[in-house]
This record gives sequence, C-alpha cells and structure tokens, in this order.
Amino acid sequence: MASRAGPLEDMVAAPVALASFRDAKVLITGHTGFKGTWLAMWLRQLGAKVHGFALPPEDGETSLFRLVGAENGLVSMIGDLRDREAVSAAFEKCSPDIVFHLAAQSLVRRSYQQPVETYATNVMGTVHVLEAARTSLNLKAVVVVTSDKCYRNLEHHEGYREEDPMGGADPYSSSKGCAELVVDAYRRSFFSTEGAPLIASARAGNVIGGGDWCEDRLVPDIARAIINGTPVIIRNPGAIRPWQHVLEPLRGYLLLGARLMDGDKEFAEGWNFGPDSGDAIPVGDLAKKMVAAWGKGTIALQPPNSNALHEAGILMLNIEKARSGLGYRPILDIDAAIRLSTDWYSAAMDDPARAASLCADQIHSYMEQIS
Repeated sequence: MASRAGPLEDMVAAPVALASFRDAKVLITGHTGFKGTWLAMWLRQLGAKVHGFALPPEDGETSLFRLVGAENGLVSMIGDLRDREAVSAAFEKCSPDIVFHLAAQSLVRRSYQQPVETYATNVMGTVHVLEAARTSLNLKAVVVVTSDKCYRNLEHHEGYREEDPMGGADPYSSSKGCAELVVDAYRRSFFSTEGAPLIASARAGNVIGGGDWCEDRLVPDIARAIINGTPVIIRNPGAIRPWQHVLEPLRGYLLLGARLMDGDKEFAEGWNFGPDSGDAIPVGDLAKKMVAAWGKGTIALQPPNSNALHEAGILMLNIEKARSGLGYRPILDIDAAIRLSTDWYSAAMDDPARAASLCADQIHSYMEQIS
C-alpha cells in the first residue's frame, strides 16, 4: 500500500488516539451503508463495542454489509432516522460513549427526485440524533458526518475552508448545509455547559473503495460496467472532485472522535477531511486511471444534455486545519486509492467469500502505514 512520507509526529498521533476506542461503546448511524460498514469493521479491530442503527442495506446480496457478514460482529438495529422514537430507542439500548452519525440520503441526483425525503432524512434525522444525545447519560461525543457539498459552491479552484458559508444549489447539498447549521445551533444551545457531550461535524470529499455499489456514483458505475462487459459511461468528464480512499476520511473521523472523548472542547467544531490538492482530479481522469488499473474496460462519453440536472463543476477542500489541529494528513495518493479499490472489486467478484478478509487486510495494512 503506497504511503507518503511525513513528520514523525503525524505518524505516531493516529495509533495513540485510536487506542482510546478499545472497550468504548460506539453507536454508528448508517452502519449498513458503504462507509458505515468499513467504519464498523475498523472499530471492531480497535476493540470497540459497536452498535448500529440504519435502514436495511439497499443493494441486496451485493451489499458490503451482507458480503462481509458485518451483522455478526455488532448489535444491529434496523430503523428509520426519520422516526424520532426509534432513534431514541437505539440510544437507550446502546448507551454509547460516542456516536458517529453517518446515516443520510447521500445521492445528489436522487435528491432531485425525492427532495422531501432528502431533507427529512438529512436535516430532521440529524435533529433526532442530537435530541437523543441530549438525554443520553454516558455520552461523551458525537461526530456528525456531512459532506464537502455543504459549502456554497462558487466554482473556484481554491479549497473550501471550515469558516466558508454553507449553501447548495441542489436539495442534497442544501440539506447538508442545513445539517451543519443544525449542529452549530445545537452545540451552542444545548451542548455548551460543563460536562455536556462534545459535538463536531466532519466534511469529507468524494470517497471511493471496495464494496460501494450505490447507484449513480462513478466508481460503482465503473465497476459494474467492467464486470458486465459494457462501456463505462461518463456523464461529466471535466468535473473536478476531491477523491480519497474510504479509510482516509474514516481515520479523520476517528481522530476527531478520540479528541472529543478526551474532553478537548476546542475540537467541537467543523472539520474538513480530504486529499492533497493534486489528487482532486477530473471525473474523466479518474475513470481512465481505474480502467488502466483494472486492466480492462472501455470509456464512452455521454452526449451533452441541456436539460441535465445541475452538478458542481469544481469542488475542493482545504484541510490545513486538520493537518495542524489533529495531525491528520492523507496517506494514500489517488493511484493507491484506485489500486486498492480495483483490487477489492476484482478479487471479491471472483470470490465473494473473500470480501471480509479483503476489508480486514486493507484496514490492517493501512494501520501499519500510520504506526
């Protein structure tokens, strides 16, 4: 696994911080999703007692959650984030030390089709989580995961900083900006007293990695096309995105969560976790790199459509705050992220029984890079 050289203090910060999760009771909302499954597996390797609350996995038998048998290593509670009583019941059953709130309607194009459901899940769902957190007796910390799309997109080449204004031209992006405002209001209104849980938000870039089968996402679409022997259709080849392997932002969430559990109040803020600026590349370039890494596949461009739904042309994050405050820095460059992803897809599709060991091995190897 490729890594970048860096200061010694960066390399030792992560293992020390992640050790604090041993025996911690952790509640993950969205544990049946792509990122949630990877996070649950990583936390189990760290010795945490993991509970999860989420809808059933959408992808049927191909879902990562089912492929790796994740339900066998945690307490899985199936429910809807929009159901306030169900969310509260999950908190009561787990009595967590820390919550990682990942559950969301996470697709831009689906948000155009289902705007009400998107706002209900991403905004009121976050409200329900924070309301439950207010009365959770042993809770120390909550990390609310939103998105790089929470920022008002001005289509410039400079990465967005944590103090930049929230916004969004589509329902998904807008809902994530709204969720950030909810977090800030709850932090100031209900979690500012001595001894209250510490609340932070985390904004990550476009995440890739093995086991993502979500509809209308570039890497899953490429994987499906290559596996099925069909052309890879690229809709917006010039759009620039901050691509990163799934383990990169998860490490950021864990580092942030550890500081919150330690009671470090200055970390109860918003944080960006993204790649180095050179790894924010156009969609078309990522598709070419993935096809090359896989060793097969053909690319076809979708003809321009004047009626196409709005999508950001340029989106980048500035991560200097995480570098200086958390000792966080990207470990994997874009080529390593793509190689890990294609290795997982090709191996797991040849032998689905290997899915769990592939994830475990990649987590273990990644941990070695930061130890």
